[in-house]
Amino acid sequence: MITNLKNSGHLVKLILYIVIIVSIYVISSFIYFRIDLTQEKRYTLSEPTKQILQKLPGKIFIKVYLDGELPGGFTRLSRTVKETLDEFRIIAGDHIQYSFIDPYAGNDEKSIQQQIQELYKQGLEPVSVKIKDKKGNMAEKNIIPGAIASYNNIDFPINLLSNNPGLSAEENLTHSEQSLEYSLINAIHCLAIRDNRKVAFIEGHGEYDQYQVADITRELASYFQVDRGEIHGNQSLLLPYSCIIIANPTKPWNEEDKFAVDQYIMQGGKVLWLIDPVSVARDSLVYGKTFANIAQLNLDDQLFRYGIRLNPVLVQDIQCNIIPVNTATSNTRPQFSPAPWLYLPLLAGNQNSAISRNINLVKSEYTSYIDTLNIENIHFTSLLTSSARAKIKTVPYIISMQEIKQQPALESFDKQFLPVAVLAEGTFTSVFKNRMLDDLQIVGSKKVIETSVYNKMIVIADADIIRNDVRYTNSQIYLGRIGRDKYTSQIFGNKDFILNAIQYLTDDNGLISIRNKEVKMRLLNKIKLTEELRFWQAINIILPLVMVAILALIFFYIQKKRFI
Repeated sequence: MITNLKNSGHLVKLILYIVIIVSIYVISSFIYFRIDLTQEKRYTLSEPTKQILQKLPGKIFIKVYLDGELPGGFTRLSRTVKETLDEFRIIAGDHIQYSFIDPYAGNDEKSIQQQIQELYKQGLEPVSVKIKDKKGNMAEKNIIPGAIASYNNIDFPINLLSNNPGLSAEENLTHSEQSLEYSLINAIHCLAIRDNRKVAFIEGHGEYDQYQVADITRELASYFQVDRGEIHGNQSLLLPYSCIIIANPTKPWNEEDKFAVDQYIMQGGKVLWLIDPVSVARDSLVYGKTFANIAQLNLDDQLFRYGIRLNPVLVQDIQCNIIPVNTATSNTRPQFSPAPWLYLPLLAGNQNSAISRNINLVKSEYTSYIDTLNIENIHFTSLLTSSARAKIKTVPYIISMQEIKQQPALESFDKQFLPVAVLAEGTFTSVFKNRMLDDLQIVGSKKVIETSVYNKMIVIADADIIRNDVRYTNSQIYLGRIGRDKYTSQIFGNKDFILNAIQYLTDDNGLISIRNKEVKMRLLNKIKLTEELRFWQAINIILPLVMVAILALIFFYIQKKRFI
């Protein structure tokens, strides 16, 4: 009888345990709870990301082309992408669908190459890496570190790798992980949550035409409605636009158009200025020489009132791009070799700004630099700078190709980190404050708003940063890619910088702030690892066996005490 009661008591306990376990499982399926113990909160989504994911109107399908045989660093990047997308799914549920695809799957080499070419045409940038093949030999392979997000039959390419040649592979992969959340959520936001924001390229003063900015226009069209047009002194034409882009005016601005832009700024309008303070006749370089002179644009007083001074000089930089130079002697067949051209600085981004953080070097041509004034209520942030080895050439000046043959004297390159792109934030004063406007042919109100609301603008002292190459033939126009060097085919960070700049100026939901997220590199000490390799191998092999033996002895001792 006592035995039956004891057995029934054990049965009740067993049933109770089962009920508790099942209850915990059911409750946990409805309640999500997770603690991010990392110092930089790498697994915690930002509030703007959560807000976008919570209001997705439909399903987003994301195809990630990081699968199959990958080098170790790309395997880690692939895993991080999956973890980030899993975090997205926790907030968005089934509205986020993803799959990982190996573009090299299958045996048909022709189909594989066609697929890779198609992904390239869609905007994904392949990267060449060396990996071991099945036989253990080193072979070169093109990895596609990117994804295609789709919504309502619209595709959006996402390049997941920050490929800065000035950094190590490990640093590039770490920077890529830092930017993952922004890259993915930005694509999702553009696809699914379309808004009516508009940007415009200003015309009428010799600015770049539609072909010279075709590549960046195509990119901006994924985010905004993009228009072009002249102002004609009518400020009301500008008010519907979140941002206007003034890209390389070559003719003087009239006061009516200056007034329209000024009052647009006073009312909160954003401006991206890309101005060449120095005019260089580049086509003349084919004859060996060209002339550089101060550009007369009638914008100096306006920018000066906003706290910006464009210095009409040319910056030479040891960190520069290359051009092909004919090194053959006279009366022989031309033979071209690459040579550094000091007038083509490669600009570095400010790592403390969300606009220029973790981007590749930016390609520039015949660049000037910017001084900022000490003005109350305006804060300036340098976004792009020269290297620590720069030099200034005053104009007028004759640029000669013979300079390539001269060995630069390093001691004369004593200018450090000259700012070429600057962000200005604060309350700006109108350049038309206390001025008579009766003689101006202004369309609409002539009442001057003297002080702006809190506002921001970006000024760049080199318009070439936004320009793509254009080649004309008898029947077609061939358009290059912004930031692509036509001689080396290297892709610089121009497109990323311009997109980030406009996103920052028009950002109302704080998305661009996600780019400030930092993942610290905690790398192993390779020297110490090599020196102590045997010791740590022994620890990893012996220590687990010792721990298992100790636990077995403890268990044996407890069992012996219990039954003796």
